[in-house]
Amino acid sequence: MPKRSIIYIDGFNLFYGALKGTKYKWLNLERYFTLLRQDDTIQEIKYFTAMLDGQKKLKQEIYLLALETLPKVNIYFGKFKTKKVNCTIKDCNYSGDRLFNVPEEKRTDVNIAIHMLNDAVSDRCERLVLVSGDSDLVPALHMIKNVTPQKEIIVYIPARSVVRGAAVELRGSADKDRILPNNLLAKAQFPQKIPDGMGGTITKPEKW
Repeated sequence: MPKRSIIYIDGFNLFYGALKGTKYKWLNLERYFTLLRQDDTIQEIKYFTAMLDGQKKLKQEIYLLALETLPKVNIYFGKFKTKKVNCTIKDCNYSGDRLFNVPEEKRTDVNIAIHMLNDAVSDRCERLVLVSGDSDLVPALHMIKNVTPQKEIIVYIPARSVVRGAAVELRGSADKDRILPNNLLAKAQFPQKIPDGMGGTITKPEKW
């Protein structure tokens, strides 16, 4: 019998690990994970992200609108917080303040952790499928296995390099672990234009 599963996606981890620099960023998550998890009955696909600033924001907003047309996809937001970082370039000749503002994504790993734990103890699924390489999620996976040992945790690491794909701690905390398959990306792209459900269309951003 197919098992109920919920997919948890760290949006930025997916982007930087598997999509950046490719022509596959216009990714239909529902189509992709239906192809990937053919033995599962997918209950929900939870996509965790935070809103960007500047020129990238418009493309992100368009993609999120596309995701919102998918019945099984729900989007959960963290946020960016500015932090001060000291310049560590030894030969830098800049004479002013060597502290720089750098945006840091916040809450995503916490959001993923509480959703996974709540879904496990609420018996919303038999399988929890995590798409991330973030070791900050290791304690959450341990807690889920401790409280609901019958639940199966599967981790997919978004990676195109050996270094990024290592994720030793995270892999060791799951029942099964794999590199996220890149060969399915081309088979799970949105069409160039998508009906928005209100009489309009959502168009794929240019050069994206």
